[in-house]
Amino acid sequence: MQITQARDRLFHLLYEKSFIYRENPPFVLVSGRESPYYFNCKATTLDPEGCYLVGEVVFHHIEDLSMDAIGGLTLGSDPISLSTSLVALKNGVILHPLIIRKEPKQHGTQKWIEGNVEKAKRVIVVDDVITTGGSTIKAIEKMREAGLEIVKAVVIIDREEGGRENIERMSVEVHSLFTRADFDRERLKRG
Repeated sequence: MQITQARDRLFHLLYEKSFIYRENPPFVLVSGRESPYYFNCKATTLDPEGCYLVGEVVFHHIEDLSMDAIGGLTLGSDPISLSTSLVALKNGVILHPLIIRKEPKQHGTQKWIEGNVEKAKRVIVVDDVITTGGSTIKAIEKMREAGLEIVKAVVIIDREEGGRENIERMSVEVHSLFTRADFDRERLKRG
């Protein structure tokens, strides 16, 4: 499948499975803000076809970068990291998936990061949706504390509400596969 076809199909799945627009009453987001837009990317990333397409499209955007790991804050980033690492392997690239916990493990080693951190030096941070960028920023902070270098952040959807700018203030370039504007255009086209 051509990357353009994969990207188009991924957008179609996201629009059908992961996007709701409702003006009244608006949705309350994790950040506490209210919005008529609701994105639940897990409905797509945990679908076999959606998971595969996410891996293909994300890998296409990062394949030329020097990196050896990919990850983000659990739960939204987990299927992205895993699917991308599998597509990377299929293309002869070793890309270790990492999972950053929301809280440190309460027993044993009390780790923040799961995965082969010893083999990781240069990391792509991923997230499903950014609003304020808080989850992505927390992942970046925990990775940097572990001595990892952040190469880039890749997100499936940028809600265009300041998250990109907040992440970029941490000197991390952000690439979004899609933006809220893409969903608005499709919504208006469909009437």
